[in-house]
Amino acid sequence: MGKNVAQKLIESHLVEGEMVPGKEIGIKIDHTLTQDATGTMVMLELEAMGLKEPKTEVSCQYVDHNIIQNDYKNPDDHLFLWSSTRKFGLWFSKAGNGVSHPVHMEKLGVPGKTMVGSDSHTPAAGSLGMLAIGTGGLEVALAIAGEPFYINMPKIMGVKLTGKLPDWVSAKDVILEMLRRHDVSGGVGKIIEYYGPGLDNLSAMDRHVITNMGAELGATTSVFPSDKETKRFMELHGRGKDWLELKADPDATYDEHEEIDLSKLVPLIACPTSPGNVVPVSEVAGKPIFQSMIGSSANPGMRDFAIAAMIIEGRKSQDQVSFDINPSSRQILENLTAGGYLNSLIRSGARIHQAGCNGCIGMGQAPASGKISLRTNPRNFPGRSGTKEDQVYLCSPETAVASAITGVITDPRTLDMPYPKYKEPKKIELVDELSPPGEKMELIMGPNIKPLPSFEKLEDHIEGPVLLKMGDNISTDEILPAGTKVLPFRSNIPEISKFTFGQVDESYYDRAMKLQKSGSLLVGGSNYGQGSSREHAAISPRYLGVKAVIVKSYARIHRKNLCNFGILPLTFVNPSDHDKISQEDVIEIKDVRKHIEKDNEFEIFNKTKNESYKVAHNLTQRERNSILAGSLINIALEKHK
Repeated sequence: MGKNVAQKLIESHLVEGEMVPGKEIGIKIDHTLTQDATGTMVMLELEAMGLKEPKTEVSCQYVDHNIIQNDYKNPDDHLFLWSSTRKFGLWFSKAGNGVSHPVHMEKLGVPGKTMVGSDSHTPAAGSLGMLAIGTGGLEVALAIAGEPFYINMPKIMGVKLTGKLPDWVSAKDVILEMLRRHDVSGGVGKIIEYYGPGLDNLSAMDRHVITNMGAELGATTSVFPSDKETKRFMELHGRGKDWLELKADPDATYDEHEEIDLSKLVPLIACPTSPGNVVPVSEVAGKPIFQSMIGSSANPGMRDFAIAAMIIEGRKSQDQVSFDINPSSRQILENLTAGGYLNSLIRSGARIHQAGCNGCIGMGQAPASGKISLRTNPRNFPGRSGTKEDQVYLCSPETAVASAITGVITDPRTLDMPYPKYKEPKKIELVDELSPPGEKMELIMGPNIKPLPSFEKLEDHIEGPVLLKMGDNISTDEILPAGTKVLPFRSNIPEISKFTFGQVDESYYDRAMKLQKSGSLLVGGSNYGQGSSREHAAISPRYLGVKAVIVKSYARIHRKNLCNFGILPLTFVNPSDHDKISQEDVIEIKDVRKHIEKDNEFEIFNKTKNESYKVAHNLTQRERNSILAGSLINIALEKHK
């Protein structure tokens, strides 16, 4: 039987286990990606492990998230990260070079390679035919140290693409259509592989848009074949020698099937407050907007900015609309300038920001309270923009610029102009954005950088109150937000922990600190921990004394992060039991270590209501070991000391 692309990528890197869906496998990792919001913890972990040299082919540290320098904390961290790359022998991309995912694609990505990254949008590299998976920083640190990456073998969903995108419809509408059909948890436990004749009409950067936002489906990763479009992209960037063809066999099969006729798609938009809340733009057209933002890792290509410039050329954005342009890389910015596109945007009243993530994660560009902001970003979780009462919609560059022109949400097909015909260039200006490993040096650590907290072994008896009772789809932005107030403390766990669950309950930190030593629990609904891979969303609750989390279901990365830092992740065997527990109920779990070592299902006791509930942990042996040891870092330190 023939193999699909995902199977070929896994098989060529398999070092442990069998490729049977649901079974644990270990794969060799070729590349790693870290960014500054998560990379500081990775570097502290490498320092704790005493790493001398990376065991990967390529490991690059990017500074793209927290680049606003309000005081000393961010620049101190940037120097720390730079010095870390010198000490450990990694590549480095400094602030202003651009967003990690498109820059890695431009400069370092290679078809057929594997990559893990401490950013949930790492799967964007699947656009080049890579197996790229987002995960917690600790697992990235272990990959840099030469350890395999362990994951349960996903199912593979094949998505056949046919037809050609009509005018005013672009790659963003393809992934929004997937989200419309499958919502934010439809890809959990799956690799999404795109194939079919429709690929001929999607450039490598179009594919990046689709694989990037596969993370919003909850997918393990998304992949495209490496074909003539991949080759064209790599030759355009002076790296044609690194290209190789990687396609599914003619008789390849998939565990699940989906099909999209590109010619039948219409402009789509994700309404607040979920990437899965997708409707045709025409259904919400006419609502007044006050911000329109183009850029981010979800629409990072030259085309995405150029098409906006071509549409708005000779026109103005409305006075009440903040029209924000976030170039995705220094190279893109130079080519927008050389092509004259930047002038059209500037003359339209656009605000040109530095190359980086910026407003996508609440780093500036926060919208007015309660006012609509259109963004080409990947996420619109509540408060992620930096404004608590935000109204963020996710859309294509075409919809964003059309709406900036009119001042209301606008179906771009209704503009009084023909659709501009953008052609992929045959030659571009190449900018050297990355620094290879340099001369060895010691770490530069500012006063805000604190060592990792210690994590005690799991005790045999857990008892404490449920400090928070939550519903479905709680995101890591709600557990531990990003933004200009929070992320400067990313290398200081005691300080960043003060913001834990602040989006959900402002009293949580004070209540948790009173129980830090005795411990507490959390209860949530389905898809708990969706969104960003930031392990701070697990470390901070652990620092505040959380012993266990009980939910209906987890998002993959966050569940793994809980295991990595010694928090017991439990699920209700009967989901209806979620409704029986109230906030502040005292939960008791006896014989904890025995249950982890020998059982999968067992009972927990609600002392407040005098009733029991059956729960399960579904831990692999590796995860059991991590929980029992108090954290994976304890095991890693023992192995690498």
